Amino acid sequence: MEKVKELEELQDLQLDFWRQPGVPEIPIDVRVPFPSLQAVKVFLEYNNIRYSILIHDLQTLVDEEQTEMIRQRSTPKSLEAFNYATYHTLNEIYHFMDLLVTENPNLVSKIQIGNSYEDRPLYVLKFSTGGTNRPAIWIDTGIHSREWITQASGVRFAKKIIDSYGTDPSLTSILDNMDIFLEIVTNPDGFAYTHTSNRMWRKTRSIKAGSLCVGVDPNRNWDAGFGGAGSSSNPCSETYRGPYAHSESEVKAIVDFVKTHGNIKAFISIHSYSQLLLYPYGYTRTPAADHQELDEIAEAAVAALSSLYGTSYRYGSIITTIYQASGGTVDWTYNQGIKYSFTFELRDSGHYGFLLPAKQIIPTADETWLALMTIMEYTKDHPY
Repeated sequence: MEKVKELEELQDLQLDFWRQPGVPEIPIDVRVPFPSLQAVKVFLEYNNIRYSILIHDLQTLVDEEQTEMIRQRSTPKSLEAFNYATYHTLNEIYHFMDLLVTENPNLVSKIQIGNSYEDRPLYVLKFSTGGTNRPAIWIDTGIHSREWITQASGVRFAKKIIDSYGTDPSLTSILDNMDIFLEIVTNPDGFAYTHTSNRMWRKTRSIKAGSLCVGVDPNRNWDAGFGGAGSSSNPCSETYRGPYAHSESEVKAIVDFVKTHGNIKAFISIHSYSQLLLYPYGYTRTPAADHQELDEIAEAAVAALSSLYGTSYRYGSIITTIYQASGGTVDWTYNQGIKYSFTFELRDSGHYGFLLPAKQIIPTADETWLALMTIMEYTKDHPY
C-alpha cells in the first residue's frame, strides 16, 4: 500500500486514481495515460505489485458512449416520451425537470438554492403534499461530475416518486408526512464539462488565484475534518480540498439550505462506483454515536437492493469500508444532527468504472430505489 501511495505522488505521470488506496481487500483502480503506461508497468513489476488491465482503451468506450447518446437524442414533449435508458446532457436534464413540474404541479416544484461558480442555476426538486417546514429527506446525485450513472439514476428516482405517489402505499405515506428534496445535478459546471471537454472530469470548475489547475473536489470541501488525511492540498490533485471549507458555491448552497431548513432528517449523497453503502465517519476512526443503528439500516437497505438482481453491496462506515476521506458530505450532515446520513457508491465494481453502459441505467436505478425506500421508510417510522 505504501508503494502505491508513492506511485500516487508521481505527478509527472498524470495518473487518475479512480479508486484511492484504502481498505486492503478493495483493489485500487488507476487510469494511466498512454505515455505513462510503460513507466507504471515498470514501477509495479519492480515492486512486485500485482495488477490487471480492466479497460484496455478508455477512449473507445468514451466514443461509443457519445455515439449512443447522439443516436438516442431527442426533445420529448412529455415525461412518458423521455428516454430513461440513455445518458443526458445538462440541458436535457433541466428540460426533464420542467416537464416533471409542468405535469405534476401539485406534487413537485423546482427551487433554486444558488448558482455554480460559472453561474449556472443549482436546481433542487421539492416533492411535497403541502405544509411548511415539514420533516424532510435530501437526496443528491452527481456531486462528482463524471459519475454519470448517478445523475441518470436521479432522473429515474424523480419519475419513480411521481409514479409511486397514490399507487404505492409506502411512498404515499412518506410523502404524506415528509418532503423529499432531490438535487440531480449537484455539480453542473463539472457535468457540462464532461460533455464538452473531458469525460473524466471529477471536480468543480472554480479557478484559484496562483494556480494553473482548475477545480476542487466537492466531496472534500465540507467542514468535517476539513484538511485532514484523505484529502489533498495540491490544487492539481483529484482530491484537492479547496482553500477553505465550503469555498465551493455548489457546496455552500447545500450548507445554507440545510441550516436554513433545519428539519432535514435523512441525507443521502449518491456516487459511483464500487457498490457500497456507507455511513459516517470518513475522517476519523471514532465510531459515530449512532453507529449500530446506521449499520442495521444499511444492512436492511443492501438486502432490499440485492433482492432485485442479486447485485452485491458491502456496507459500513466510510473509513473502515473504503478509505479515509476528510471533508466529506455526510460526515458534515451527521455532525449537523442529521442522524440518517448515508453515501451510496453505485455500480459497478470496476469493470466499466465511470463508463457504465447505458443499458445498466434502469437496472441500477431501480435496485437503488429499493434501498432508498428502505432508508426513507425507516426515517419516517423512527423520528427523532
